[in-house]
Amino acid sequence: MPILAKLREFLDANKAAYSVHSHPTAYTAQEIAALSHVKGRALAKVVMVKAGADLAMVVLPADHKVDFSRLKTILGAKDVRLAQEGEFSGVFPGCEVGAMPPFGNLFNLLVYADRSLEKDEEIVFNAGTHTLTVKMTWRDYARLVKPKLEDFAIHL
Repeated sequence: MPILAKLREFLDANKAAYSVHSHPTAYTAQEIAALSHVKGRALAKVVMVKAGADLAMVVLPADHKVDFSRLKTILGAKDVRLAQEGEFSGVFPGCEVGAMPPFGNLFNLLVYADRSLEKDEEIVFNAGTHTLTVKMTWRDYARLVKPKLEDFAIHL
């Protein structure tokens, strides 16, 4: 099942309001934000990390980067690094690599979200392709994903 269908099914079943938008092909979070006409802080990007042997999804605003020393402390791991594509590409069936939606719970992954995402009423995120995004309220996202809210991002 393509991820957008799986995501729609999950959102509909949980009575979440959302909209799907298309844009020209884009690969970076900043490009997607510009094409989607949203501020970088409102676009939630996914970064996959390895914490020891475990894979985790971290979600942060597009105009931020991960502070790995903070994340290491938060995760209580001896080593935290960016995951290589080969370490997670098979985890997201139906998704283009680098376009995973921030719903790690649909893939049995822990999700950590940076608290700065709470500042905006709505968030926008990749919908499994490099041409589609979903817009929904932060409140619904937090209700459905139940991410661990932490402070691990630094504004670019």
